[in-house]
Amino acid sequence: MIPIRTAFAALLLFTPLASAQVGDPFCFGQGCPCNNDDPLAGCGNAGFDGSPSTGAKLEVLGGGAVIVNDDLALGISGMATNQFGMLFTSTNGTSLSFGDGLRCVGGRLYRFPVRQSDAAGTFQEAGLVATSNTFHAGGAVTAGSTWNYQVWYRDPGGPCGTDFNVTNALPVTWTETEVTLDQLVGNPATGYPWFEYVRAINEGAPIHLAFDPLLRPELAGETADVYIVAAKTIAEWDVDPTLFDVRPGGADTLTFGGSDVQSNTYQLDTGTIPGTIGTEIGIGYDVVVDLDQNGVLDPGEPIDGYSDEAGFYVVRDVEAAGPYAVTEIIYTGGTWLGQDLYYPSNIASLGELPLIVVSHGNGHDYRWYDHIGEHMASYGYVVMSHQNNTGPGIHTASTTTLTNTDYLIGNQASIGGGVLVGHLDHHRITWLGHSRGGEGVLRAYTRVFTGVYTPSNFTADDIVLVSSIAPVTFLAAYKCQPEFVNYHLWVGSADSDVTGFGGSYPFALMERAKGNRSSITLQGAGHGAFHNSSGSLWANGPCKLTRPEVHQIMRGQFLPLVKHYIDGDIPSKDFLWRQWESFKPIGAPPDSNVCVQVSLDYSDSSAADKYVIDDYETETAPDVASCGGAVSFTVGNLVEAKMRDGNTSLTWLASDPMNGMTRAQSDDPFRGVVFDWTMPAYYEVEMPTDARNFTDQVYLSLRACQGTRHPNTIAVLEDLTFDVTLRDVDGTSSSISCGFAGGGIEEPYQRTGVGDGAGWANEFETVRLRLTDFLSDDSALDLSRIEAVRLDFGGTGHALVGRLGLDSIELTGN
Repeated sequence: MIPIRTAFAALLLFTPLASAQVGDPFCFGQGCPCNNDDPLAGCGNAGFDGSPSTGAKLEVLGGGAVIVNDDLALGISGMATNQFGMLFTSTNGTSLSFGDGLRCVGGRLYRFPVRQSDAAGTFQEAGLVATSNTFHAGGAVTAGSTWNYQVWYRDPGGPCGTDFNVTNALPVTWTETEVTLDQLVGNPATGYPWFEYVRAINEGAPIHLAFDPLLRPELAGETADVYIVAAKTIAEWDVDPTLFDVRPGGADTLTFGGSDVQSNTYQLDTGTIPGTIGTEIGIGYDVVVDLDQNGVLDPGEPIDGYSDEAGFYVVRDVEAAGPYAVTEIIYTGGTWLGQDLYYPSNIASLGELPLIVVSHGNGHDYRWYDHIGEHMASYGYVVMSHQNNTGPGIHTASTTTLTNTDYLIGNQASIGGGVLVGHLDHHRITWLGHSRGGEGVLRAYTRVFTGVYTPSNFTADDIVLVSSIAPVTFLAAYKCQPEFVNYHLWVGSADSDVTGFGGSYPFALMERAKGNRSSITLQGAGHGAFHNSSGSLWANGPCKLTRPEVHQIMRGQFLPLVKHYIDGDIPSKDFLWRQWESFKPIGAPPDSNVCVQVSLDYSDSSAADKYVIDDYETETAPDVASCGGAVSFTVGNLVEAKMRDGNTSLTWLASDPMNGMTRAQSDDPFRGVVFDWTMPAYYEVEMPTDARNFTDQVYLSLRACQGTRHPNTIAVLEDLTFDVTLRDVDGTSSSISCGFAGGGIEEPYQRTGVGDGAGWANEFETVRLRLTDFLSDDSALDLSRIEAVRLDFGGTGHALVGRLGLDSIELTGN
C-alpha cells in the first residue's frame, strides 16, 4: 500500500520546505537476525498481518522540519494490535542486531513517550520539537542539526523469539524558519508544460529560469534580483543567508510580467558558469529570487536548492580525461593471475581509492580495456583488468574474478613496489565484465552473496556495483541473481556474437535485480566494439558504430555510473535515465552522427521510496493493475504475459504477441503488457482510493518499448510519442507528451535476419515526467486526489498507429 496519507495537500512545486529536510528512509530489513527480511520496512515481525516477512514502517505523514512550525508528523504502521511502542532519536548512527530487528540509531538516545498501537497496528508521533525541549541537555533540536529517528516496539511471538523489534530509520535535518522551495532552473520546451526542470546541465549550455505566474500570481509584476550562488547546505543557509552571485556581472534584475510559463522564461547565463573542479562530476549552485532586493535570503523568497542537494549542477565533459596522470603496470601473481593495473600517478597523495575490476570475455585479452582503465584512473579510481578463465565456462570465469580480486587486495605490498598500500578502498568495489566475463561477474556475486564462496579479503557488501557488457546467459536463473546490488547492463544491438535473441537474453539479468538497475543499448554497436583490440567488431546490421564511437559513449556513461553508486554523486544519476536526445555527455558523438541511437532504461530499487502502479508481476488479469486498481482500455490486441519471444523467429506473427521481447529466460517470471492502435485510443489505470495522493512523490515513471517488425511499427519508423494524462476525482485532467523534452520511445534497430523483415529486439526506454509539471498553466489539477493515470495514443502530434510494450508504471521520489 501507498504510505498513510493525511490532509497535507500543498503542491510540491511551491510548498514550505519539507521533503528537502526529511532524508531518505534507511535501515530497512536486510540481513535481519533470523532471516526475517523485509526490504520495504523494518525486519519482519508478528505484526498486524502476522507475516514474519513483513515489518513495521516509520514514515512521514505530513508537515515539515521547520522548528517554528513543529508540524512534522511521523507514522508507524505494521505493528500488532494494542502493542506498546516508542520513538527514539539520536544524532548518531550505529549498526547492530537488536531484538528481532536492526538498530541503526546509536550514541546517546532520547526517548519519546510510550504509545500504544491501534486496531490497525499503527500510531503517530507529532510535536517533535516541543518534546525535544523536555529532554536532557543536548536533546533539543537546533537549526541545521540532523536527527535520526527509529521506533522500538513490543512484538510478542515475533519470528526470532525476543518479543521486541524496531522499524526502519528516518533522518531529519531541522531548519529554523520557513522558506519557499521552488523548481526554477532547466530548459525551455516547445510544448506543454513548456519548461523542463532539471538537476544537471552540461557545462557550456545556457541556463534558464521559468515561473508559472498562474500558480504564483503574487509574483506578477514584481521586480526582483535573481542570484545564482554557490550551493549551500540547509545549515549553511541558516547560518549565512547572504547572497553572492557567481557570475561576473552579478545578479539579474527581472520583472515577472509574463502571463504564462513560456512568456515568463528567462535566460540567466549563456553557458559561462564552470562545472569542472577536481574529480567531481559537477559543481552545485542554488538560485534565489530576492524579492525585496536586500541581498539576503528571507523567509518566503523562492529558492531552488534549500537542501543538502544543490538547486542544479553544472556538469563537466564526463567523456574527457580527468585531472590525474595515469600509471599502468602489467604483472602476474601466478596461473590465471595476470593483471593490468591502472592508478593515478599521484596516488601517494590521494588517500584510499575505490577499486574497479574488469573481467574479459572468451577469446578476449585482459589488456584490451585501456579506454576504461585510463579514463577511470584519471578520476581517482584503481582499475585492475585480469586474465579470465572463460574457456571452461561461466563458473571458472567467476572464480578468476573472485581470486584476482582477492589477490590484488591481499598482495598490495608486492604489487608495483607497494604503491597501493594504504590507498585501496576494498569496501567500494565495482565489477565490470564483458561477454562470458559479463555473466561471470554476476555469477561471482551470487556465489559470495549466497555463501557458496567465501573470499579472504572482501565480502558481498563490498561489491557496490556490478556491470555486464554484452553478457552471455548460459546459466540457470538461480545461479545469476543480482539481488540488491546495483546492477547495470550494456547491450550492442548489432552484436553478432551475443545477439540478444535466440537463447541469448542479457536483459533477463537486469530484470532479476532487486536493487537499482539500469541498461544502455547502443544501436549499431558490435560485440568487439566494447574492447580495444584491432580485431573484428563482430557486428551485423546497418549504420554500424566504430570502436572509437563506442568508446566515446562508454567513457561518458561509465564514469557517472560509477560516480553515482560508488561515491553517491547526485548529478550523475541524470546520465542514467534522462533520454539521450535531451541530455548526454558533452564528448559523446555529435547529433550529426545519425547512426548513434542510444536507449536508456532505469528503475529504482524495490526498496526505494516509490509506489508501483503496475509492473504486471502480480494481478495478472489484464483488467487489474498490480496496485489493485481497475484497468480499462480501447487499444487493440492487448496481451499481458511473460516478456519472452515465443519462437526462434522475429517475423511478426499475431500468434506470438511477445515478438521481440527478451526480458525473460525460460525460468524467469518477468511479465509485461503489449498492445497496438490504428486510431486514437487509451490505456488507463484507476488509482485505489488510498493511493490517490501524489503530492509526496516527484516523478511518474514508465518503461516502454516499440514492438519490432509489427506492421504499425513499420508504418512509422521513428521515435514513438504519446500523451500521459492525470485525471483527478473532479474530472480535471492534464496531459504531457512523453517526448516533450526531446526523444520518445526508440524504434527498434533495423537489423535483418532471424525471419522476415527488419527490426531487432525490443528496446525499453525510461520516461519520467515531473508530477508538478502537470500543473502548468493553471491546469487546476489536484495532485492530492488523482483518480486515474491514462496513456493516450494517436492524438494530435502523435503517430496514429503504433505498437507498444510496457514493463512498469510507477511513482518515484527521486
